[in-house]
Amino acid sequence: MKQTITLDTMSHGVTYAKGFQAIGIQAGLKKSGKHDLALIYTDKKAAVAGTFTQNKVAAAPVYVSKETVATGTAHAIISNSGCANACTGAQGLADAHTMAKATAEALHCSPNDIIVGSTGIIGQQLPINDITKAIPTLVNSLSFEGTELAGKAILTTDTYSKTASTHFTIDGKDIHMGAIAKGSGMIRPNMATMLCYITTDIAITPTLLQKALHACVNKSFNMISVDGDMSTNDMAIVLANGAAENTLIDTENSDFYLFQEALMAITVSLAKQIAADGEGASKFITINVEGATDFENAKLVGMTIANSPLVKTAFFGEDPNWGRLICAAGYAGAPMNPDTTVLKIGGIIIFKNGMGAVYNEKKLQDIMSAHDITVTVELDEGEAQATVWTCDLTYDYVKINGEYHT
Repeated sequence: MKQTITLDTMSHGVTYAKGFQAIGIQAGLKKSGKHDLALIYTDKKAAVAGTFTQNKVAAAPVYVSKETVATGTAHAIISNSGCANACTGAQGLADAHTMAKATAEALHCSPNDIIVGSTGIIGQQLPINDITKAIPTLVNSLSFEGTELAGKAILTTDTYSKTASTHFTIDGKDIHMGAIAKGSGMIRPNMATMLCYITTDIAITPTLLQKALHACVNKSFNMISVDGDMSTNDMAIVLANGAAENTLIDTENSDFYLFQEALMAITVSLAKQIAADGEGASKFITINVEGATDFENAKLVGMTIANSPLVKTAFFGEDPNWGRLICAAGYAGAPMNPDTTVLKIGGIIIFKNGMGAVYNEKKLQDIMSAHDITVTVELDEGEAQATVWTCDLTYDYVKINGEYHT
């Protein structure tokens, strides 16, 4: 019987998988005094995979973590909030390496076994002395129940920590997978202002782990947008330590695809949580594009709508201004004929046959006043479809970002 992958009702986070510990502490990196330094660790060396920002102005920890991912294995992830360590020159890169080295020394492993992540304000030098001073406490505080504190320690403007977990069976062995993530602003495809750390006890080769992660990121984290801005620090990392002792997955067999399905469920859940928690957001908007010539054109239409300030502010105002939606779909650049395109909000047809449709205004207003809203664009150009997740643009977004540096 084929297994059905479902997410756990209550997430167990990154300590759900066998052999993983985590913790988050207050290292004094944030003026607020909140938790700001996190560690995730497995004593059993894990296969590692990662995807990173495509911004050419990448932060120092991105370069260090890429080096670790290239080795194929890792023991730990150390991640700070309060400072992005981006645009910090040679000193910033040296500090990121120091962060890895100090962590490795405390854990008695190689610096090449350490993933480094940072998030916060761009352009400020990392308070590396505060971090290295805190690392012994961080390591000594590791716990098999530490995922909640680790999740808190990577947050910036988020209103809550994003988390997800699932479990399934492979080769007669129970497999566990859990994750924490942050992301709220500077969110757009390729990837977002996000840090995502996923752990699993499955045995899989680094090559196939990377292949699965890449496929999942393309349908999850690369399908969200809060404000259209791409960050300097984004990364999604997976550690798979093999502690479940299943037969090593080294071919793209049914076990591999079941694992990828589980990973997809985790990444999609986190992506939706990030979009819903967009800075100042009051609406969570799902945009389904159907009948496109191919996936890329479906995504193009969905993302163009999602990134339109006029669309986003209309949803904030609960204004069913469908002209903004169809306008954005029209300038996206994908094959489209307005005479055969159908546009719906919450299942109500609002545009058809090249013009506005007659609809029940009270029903549509009720849909627009809800927190979760679904937009459907039927292009009638092919069979491909894509789903994009976004949020509205509010006064609070402007306030948060107008005051972010200060």
